[in-house]
Amino acid sequence: MPAHTRLRTPPSPLPCRWTPNASSNSLSVNRLLCFWVSSVESISRISLHSNGFRSFCHVRESQPTAYMDEAEEERTDFGKLKPKIEALGIDSDSCAPGQYDLLYCPKCKGGPSLNRSLSFHISPNWSYAIWRCFDLQCGWAGQVFADTNMDNPGNLRGKINSYRPLTVGSLRLEMLGDELLTFFSERMISKETLQRNNVMQVAGNQKVFAFTYRQNGMLVGCKYRTVEKKFWQRKNTEKMLYGLDDIAEAEEIIIVEGEMDKLSMEEAGYYNCVSVPSGAPQMVSLKELPSPEKDSCFQYLWNCKDYFDKASRIILATDGDIPGQALAEELARRLGRERCWRVRWPKKNEDSSFKDANEVLMNLGADALRDAINDAELFETQN
Repeated sequence: MPAHTRLRTPPSPLPCRWTPNASSNSLSVNRLLCFWVSSVESISRISLHSNGFRSFCHVRESQPTAYMDEAEEERTDFGKLKPKIEALGIDSDSCAPGQYDLLYCPKCKGGPSLNRSLSFHISPNWSYAIWRCFDLQCGWAGQVFADTNMDNPGNLRGKINSYRPLTVGSLRLEMLGDELLTFFSERMISKETLQRNNVMQVAGNQKVFAFTYRQNGMLVGCKYRTVEKKFWQRKNTEKMLYGLDDIAEAEEIIIVEGEMDKLSMEEAGYYNCVSVPSGAPQMVSLKELPSPEKDSCFQYLWNCKDYFDKASRIILATDGDIPGQALAEELARRLGRERCWRVRWPKKNEDSSFKDANEVLMNLGADALRDAINDAELFETQN
């Protein structure tokens, strides 16, 4: 069994990492969007269009064939989505399906710095488009679908109609106090790990702490928890994996079921780890996999698809209970069973095993947690 590659030192800080606070009122969008710029490929030209917004243009990979007449084209997803995009003030010819394009925002027109602050994405099959402006004074975001029925907010779970960049100040967060530091210490989580992962507390409340979700260093979501283990999440934010920046360049990725388990993995030396944001299903679905745009319960995987495309090995270290096993199965169905490995947690006694990474860390220590990861079994070989 090949040993899993351990990242003994934290990943290098991203060039656009930034921790917002209440006093911050400006940010270079060029730095904020450096990730998007690096992902743009096959740029064929920079053009000026009639709407006055410059944009990167790509060779289109998915569009109706040349012999299709106008009436037939209007019945395709391409024909249905294109006019909706144009109505937003976006030239659809400036966007390549399946990629994230950097455009001038038609709402703020690039802001005071005239930057390309709008990230615009069209699905490869032209079934939907999503966008977000990262200018701090704008924050325009939304989604539009070729299927008119999907444009009804009642048919779209988690739809984001408006967006304002989150800051530590707007969420009223502060550094962890002594009471919560003790709480984490009892669970074998160090102050250094908490600080690196920007775990904070609600201002003035030593009973509620916050797991801040970040992408490219930017605060994009927040999940709250009390010491009594009650959870809730910030509304109107995209579902994404916790610790996403730690797998930006990882060829091997560990997925756990909770933020506390992600922190526990770091205590054992594994930084290439992320947590799912919303727990596990009660059982494995017997239905066929839905299309990515309709797979609402696992949208956090599709939102981060580029991160997994480069991974050759994915270790599923979900909880050992029945829902945790169901989650591992659902993840493997979407990520590819042939590259997934499953962790079996060590025995607690003759009748039961430890439930998750934090239980193993607390009761057996970091060495036992490392052994469990190194002993992971190829998913396809398991019964």
